[in-house]
Amino acid sequence: MNEETVLTQNTNADILVPDGKPLEVALRRTTHLAIGAHQDDLEIMAYHGIASCYGEKELWFTGVTCTDGAGSSRVGPYARYSDLEMIQVRKDEQRQAATVGQYGAMVQLCYPSSIIKDSESTLLADDLARVLEHARPRVVYAHNPADKHRTHIAVLHATLTALRGLPVGERPEKVYGCEVWRDLDWMPDEHKIALDVSHRQNLANALVGVFDSQITGGKRYDLAAQGRRYANATFHYAREGDAQHQVTFAMDLTPLVTDENLEVGGYVLGFIDAFRDDVRQNLETWFRK
Repeated sequence: MNEETVLTQNTNADILVPDGKPLEVALRRTTHLAIGAHQDDLEIMAYHGIASCYGEKELWFTGVTCTDGAGSSRVGPYARYSDLEMIQVRKDEQRQAATVGQYGAMVQLCYPSSIIKDSESTLLADDLARVLEHARPRVVYAHNPADKHRTHIAVLHATLTALRGLPVGERPEKVYGCEVWRDLDWMPDEHKIALDVSHRQNLANALVGVFDSQITGGKRYDLAAQGRRYANATFHYAREGDAQHQVTFAMDLTPLVTDENLEVGGYVLGFIDAFRDDVRQNLETWFRK
């Protein structure tokens, strides 16, 4: 049985353990795990986990990406790349990032987006359940349910399904819904989680910079990710100096995992209602007739 069949039904999947440890050993040592839709999502949304584990002996980051990269934007030197060529480029870039970031393991499930967005398919949720059963992380980073990218939401659905299927005692201590295709600065301060990502800014830049096909291909994710982190830190507090230099915001999804009966839509819309109430209160105070 090869490594891919341990975790996934997809024969196109790719698994890397940068330090050469056996896969089972690499997964068992996992403390922080991130599940993203696309190659480079992890480096944008879960840098807090990567940086927390980097250079540590007792903390290990495992990354999981779910799509194959075939739908990536491509201009300039990548403009004439076929889908198959782009899949290989994106796969190689993600492997490079895992090596630079000293990940404990990097699992690329490599499903087409069409399968992931198929509401009748359980392939992704089943694979993620296998990964989680082997890794048993303490902290999980996922897409946030207010993200505007539909593939991200489909991956989040499979992620929550897999997490809720774990025995109660094996579920992670914390689950964070992170920023990619919509930030979370709109959430009232008492509800959003500010993750300090000020450390090793050179590493953060290097990780996103590995994805040349996207940056040269027309999407400056390197500058955008860094700019968002600086903006979050500066605009988080109005009356005092910046407590951190760079921050990513997250939505606490832990209650959705600890209580599988909690309705996801109602939970998320509750934050939106709180935002609406905050805006309404200011408007009624200063613009009342």
